[in-house]
Amino acid sequence: MVSLDSVIEQKIAPNYQKKMLFITSLMWMFDAAGVLVLSFTLPNISKEWNLSVSTSANVISSTFVGMLIGALSVGIVSDMFGRKLSNILYFLFTVIFTALLGFTKDVGTFIVLRLLAGIGYGGLMPSVNAYMAEFTGRGLRGAYLVLLEASWAIGSIIIGLISVLTVGVSWRISYYVFLIGILLLPMLFKLPESPRFVFKKSGKEKLEKVFSIKIEDNIEPIPESKVGVIDILKGAYFKRTVMIWIQWFTVSFVYYTLFSWAPKIFAQQGLSATKSLWFTFFMMVAQLPGYLSAAYFIEKIGRKKSLVVYTLGMAITSIIWAFVSSTVQLVIVALLLSFFTLGVWGLVYAYTPELYPTAMRGTGNGMAGVIARIAGILAPQYGGFMLANNKSFLEIFGYLALLSIISSIIAGIMGVETKQKDIF
Repeated sequence: MVSLDSVIEQKIAPNYQKKMLFITSLMWMFDAAGVLVLSFTLPNISKEWNLSVSTSANVISSTFVGMLIGALSVGIVSDMFGRKLSNILYFLFTVIFTALLGFTKDVGTFIVLRLLAGIGYGGLMPSVNAYMAEFTGRGLRGAYLVLLEASWAIGSIIIGLISVLTVGVSWRISYYVFLIGILLLPMLFKLPESPRFVFKKSGKEKLEKVFSIKIEDNIEPIPESKVGVIDILKGAYFKRTVMIWIQWFTVSFVYYTLFSWAPKIFAQQGLSATKSLWFTFFMMVAQLPGYLSAAYFIEKIGRKKSLVVYTLGMAITSIIWAFVSSTVQLVIVALLLSFFTLGVWGLVYAYTPELYPTAMRGTGNGMAGVIARIAGILAPQYGGFMLANNKSFLEIFGYLALLSIISSIIAGIMGVETKQKDIF
């Protein structure tokens, strides 16, 4: 009797796993670009339609209302119908409705389409994450999932560069480019279902057939169970669920407060509109080393310790931002905060699927996404309220730092180490 992890490590070729990482990373890049394109285009949209700060905050929050719906639905879709179908469905929502935003003429239509696009963003991330987790064995899973999450930075950088270079012509160009995503559909339809889902639903013979492999030993069965939200809050899973929800809420709240309002924050610190967009772009560039460093440390020192260190780094850089007194200091601190924040994102995406067995993984990932989306809805409102009421940067960033410190402590106390352990 062998574990499915052992089968995947022995029978799914490393090059094939790299191919899967590449394809899923392309989907993830479109997801990131869709979420963050608004950070670059909102100043021009607000100017064109003469939007107030509160209306702009509602536009941002509509994204996360949609993402909340996507996150709530993805567990059911992916656990019942498979990761492959789930990936395709939410990817279509992502690219089609984002592209349609470029054709809108009023803020009401924009908000509705943005919400529909958000369903794609919120569903695609946990779906792709579970899919990739089930294609990798113990030795590669942590690093590969962080590398998958690192493609978020690449998508952010690409859309940031497109937006900064074309926003002076028309903000709509940044949305039209999402039509390119349709070209990926033939490739996505050819992909196989994940080996874990195939084995769970159809057994060993079907697994051998789908992947053209021969498995001599019997495979340890995956327990059959109907899983609801209440199940991931029971028994041994209660502490780890509470712990990971706090991590997701914190990193999402900090990230979306920061990136939703980055151009306006920079403008209030004396930078021109053009420089504010470029500074926002360079913050997105800093995401990539944050991810890559997390990919290294997650396997070097483990999931738990890495999470404690990076959330603490997020707290320290948040509070330092309130005291910057020069453009050079502002750039350095902004880049460091982006570095640590995106390192945390990479860690939670890799850590979460390892906390739950196969029967619970879709629900566990989906509900973690739900918590992140709730934070995403609240963050723009928080940032908009603080900026509209001329609150000090010490107050704005002080609360972000406090939240990050609490998150770091909770990770240290309640976290469990999953490095080099089987997932079932």
